[in-house]
Amino acid sequence: MWCKRIIPCLDVKYNRVVKGTNFLSLKDAGDPVELAKLYYQERADEIVFLDISASLENRKTMVDMVSAVAQEVFIPFTIGGGISSLADIEALLRAGADKVSLNSAAIANPKLIENAAREFGSQAVVIAMDAKRTEKGWTVYSKGGSLATGLDAMEWAEKAVSLGAGELLVTSIDRDGTKSGFDLELTAALSKLVSVPVIASGGAGKMRDFYDVFQQTKASAALAANLFHYGTLGIPELKKYLQENGVDIRV
Repeated sequence: MWCKRIIPCLDVKYNRVVKGTNFLSLKDAGDPVELAKLYYQERADEIVFLDISASLENRKTMVDMVSAVAQEVFIPFTIGGGISSLADIEALLRAGADKVSLNSAAIANPKLIENAAREFGSQAVVIAMDAKRTEKGWTVYSKGGSLATGLDAMEWAEKAVSLGAGELLVTSIDRDGTKSGFDLELTAALSKLVSVPVIASGGAGKMRDFYDVFQQTKASAALAANLFHYGTLGIPELKKYLQENGVDIRV
């Protein structure tokens, strides 16, 4: 059995890490390279960087930042935001990223998933899904959570995986920044549906939330931001807690 992973997420806007609630009310949380170094030292399993306004503002993500992080951090890291072509992906992977996260561009052009997987391997292609609960299930949003696409989350997940996505990063917009716990129903449904790893995101507020998502769903990893950025919870103490409670995790 694969060990579960703990992943800090750094939402980046104009070269600063920010965090908000329900994708709004953003506050500064620090320098992305310095925070990445801290999480590497604290034995995070991976790190995710999301340039949260790149797609909305129609600009490219930050290759220079990726290069700087690659010189300081020696665990896998994923970069997303403003990626719309194979050339963008190649530039980021060459700069040192291990994976790229596709969201808005993949929704607009699903063929990008297939082409990227063929060119760089499925292991390098992560589909980030921002999902919001509806009466019928969950709908997918793009453009940094600002645009409802009308896509059903389950159908989009299946399609993305069939095209070659090697991992899903699933964020509950309803839970984002609320510290009320992961959306276990959403995570359980998606992680049961697809054959690739699923990263749970949105809503972590305490150590028990991580335990619950690993025990009650098939999530391979759990991601958080606020808890780690502002010192509410340290990764070493979280991993110790999970190990002591029977979760298979690297400490």
